[in-house]
Amino acid sequence: MPSATPEPDNNKTIVIALGGNAILSDGDSGDVAQQMRSMELACRQLVPLFRSGNRVVITHGNGPQVGNLLVQQENAALEIPQQSLDICVAMTQGQIGTMLQQVLDKILRVEGIQRDVVTLVSHFVVAEDDPGFSLASKPIGPFLDALSKKKYEERGHTVMEVRPNNDKPFRRSVASPLPLRLVERRSLRALVNQGTIVIAGGGGGIPVILEPDGSYRRIEAVIDKDLAGENLAESVDADIYMVLTDVESVALDFGTDNQRPIRDITVTKAEEYFREGQFALGSMAPKVLGCIKFVEFGGERAVITGLEWVEDALAGRAGTQILPG
Repeated sequence: MPSATPEPDNNKTIVIALGGNAILSDGDSGDVAQQMRSMELACRQLVPLFRSGNRVVITHGNGPQVGNLLVQQENAALEIPQQSLDICVAMTQGQIGTMLQQVLDKILRVEGIQRDVVTLVSHFVVAEDDPGFSLASKPIGPFLDALSKKKYEERGHTVMEVRPNNDKPFRRSVASPLPLRLVERRSLRALVNQGTIVIAGGGGGIPVILEPDGSYRRIEAVIDKDLAGENLAESVDADIYMVLTDVESVALDFGTDNQRPIRDITVTKAEEYFREGQFALGSMAPKVLGCIKFVEFGGERAVITGLEWVEDALAGRAGTQILPG
């Protein structure tokens, strides 16, 4: 018989932001089977969090997936109508959510952990005058060489350099406003309070504008998943916000001979480093900013680390721990 899971109410509420590149990395085939294998490897690292009975919300990126979907839309434009960016975000939210849910159900069953898993299609209110609509700062889709970059720009797309000194240093970039409020906040809280593991805010959530009459209007953008994850953490009064990436910890002077890891750091010091430009835009900067906002909101702590260090990072023995002060 499966072992009963400890009552969640006696444990922590943890929001986990899982990068889209943990599911689909550059060079991967991108087929469903491959993505699900990657998800299973990632989610197995989270088993200690589930087993202990913590209340868990998982959000995920969609940069590779939504960019690839837009390529498919353009290539099929002569035969079927193209879908807008926000609708493609919704499509990838369902796509990645259902794969994650199936993988988690399998892992929990094998581990004898009795927890329900639910994917909540999520919308975030954004401001129509957000400067993020004019910056096009969010990289999505495949990495591009100089020739592909030129082709993208000829189609009217914005392209940014994200990997200097690489043979494919460029990616398409799109508008990325700040998430202001989760539309499905009450539903998320109800599910979390029941002990359900919830996949929410996938791909940063679907951006919408709040109209004067209280209705919502769709708008094209991709919200940064680390900032959306922080908003989710506020929505459920989380204790810990954990951002999972491809490094063990944040580093100062990254990529230089003087590179050094950050372990425990106060919000005040993190803000100082942020203002100094220590964290790269489009990669580490939104992760650090999301963690700062969460701890300032009243969170116990925020953690940035890699998947293989999750258990140690939760215990405070690994990763970058951002603390009040």
